[in-house]
Amino acid sequence: MKYPILITALFLAFTHYISGASESPPNLVVILADDLGYADVGFNGGTEIPTPHIDKIADQGVQFTSAYVTYPVCGPSRAGFMSGRYPQRFGFERNPQYKTEDSNMGLPLSEDTIASALQKVGYTSGIVGKWHLGAHPDLHPLNRGFDFFYGHLGGGHRYFPEELTIKDSYKARNEIESYRTWILRNHEHVKPTKYLTDAFSDAAVEFIEENSDRPFFLFLSYNAPHGPLQATEEYLARFPSIENPDRRTYAAMVSALDDGVGRVLETLAANGLDENTLVFFLSDNGGPQSNASSNAPLRGWKSDVWEGGWRVPFALRWTGQLPVGTTYRDPVSALDIFATIADLANAPINPEKPLDGVNLVPHVTGKNPEPAHAAVFLRKFDAGAYAVRRGDYKMVIPPGKEKYLGLYNVDRDPQERFNFIVTKKDVFDEIDKVRLEWESGLIEPVFLGLSQTEAWQNRLKRAREAKAKKKD
Repeated sequence: MKYPILITALFLAFTHYISGASESPPNLVVILADDLGYADVGFNGGTEIPTPHIDKIADQGVQFTSAYVTYPVCGPSRAGFMSGRYPQRFGFERNPQYKTEDSNMGLPLSEDTIASALQKVGYTSGIVGKWHLGAHPDLHPLNRGFDFFYGHLGGGHRYFPEELTIKDSYKARNEIESYRTWILRNHEHVKPTKYLTDAFSDAAVEFIEENSDRPFFLFLSYNAPHGPLQATEEYLARFPSIENPDRRTYAAMVSALDDGVGRVLETLAANGLDENTLVFFLSDNGGPQSNASSNAPLRGWKSDVWEGGWRVPFALRWTGQLPVGTTYRDPVSALDIFATIADLANAPINPEKPLDGVNLVPHVTGKNPEPAHAAVFLRKFDAGAYAVRRGDYKMVIPPGKEKYLGLYNVDRDPQERFNFIVTKKDVFDEIDKVRLEWESGLIEPVFLGLSQTEAWQNRLKRAREAKAKKKD
């Protein structure tokens, strides 16, 4: 009886081998910019800031023209990407405060991450750059499935080494102080010797080179071009014709980021990894007014439910596996990154917490001609605001919803100028039913966010007073 069993096992192993299933699962590299404007990459039509390396990802892969994140500010957007689930499902709907003593202030430990899912199937995972998913030690990346961390825990950081005057990240008392901490290398406090964007690019290259012989996930989480606006003379010198000093510094910061992307792509090629690595590029939300970015032709800015708040640059390259230089126009989501790699790597997913994303590969290759999503959703609990993109149309319930509702054909009108709420109220009502069904699976925020702090409220008050004084 043993021999038939052995023969069957060998046959199954052989068929598994010839089917290609025994090949090493693909690597994943996700490059996330911070507060990057929709129009500030070449593949979206930008011309003022050359981004040849970022554009290479789209040129050699797929550009997504209607890509959305799960929230129009940093923290919740990253929580959605990292968990593969709408962050409103688990109460992460505000930018977290920097509280090293509060384990509730961040991505709940009850949620899996891309790294923890891939860890179960033998991947090595590293994050370089911004975390922003909790500053408590329990929420540290190495406790969330990652094997390597070189970055900062908070929502932003200063870029020049001489300005980093707080050695211990856990001694920073608030968000402002967290911008001045040294960088954590795993659990060690390290003071960078370079402009921070360049230091992050160095660490990303190091991680790839050290893990080129095994399946890996690299999350290159740049804090650029998030404020403060800071750039070296080397990068500023590339933009002598930009007169606006903020725009010039912003352009220099994006250029430094693009250089880093180029180094990552070169390292993948040098190690023979191009054909076995998915490379995603996106921003965590739209550009804000404060950093001189451009979201043209979209309406609105970071934090808005308008397109400019949560529709972002998005591209994917998988050499030899995806059609080159193609454009995918149906809506997709940052949630799809987790779903794509989990499917390709056969990573286990908790059935009680199913992913909200989909594997994009069948859709961009044409094997599945249906749209990747029936709808993509946004809720801003504190503002009572919503947006739902369904097909070509988008419904909007902006803050102050008693004033007006919106229905826009954002495929034809990305500026959201023409409101069809009167002539196509039936379309609005259909989408609203879908919204209400989605909302039934959400909870209220589980922590007070950065905007609820006294310091933030005082900052807003000063800004309003300055604006009023300027009008007078």
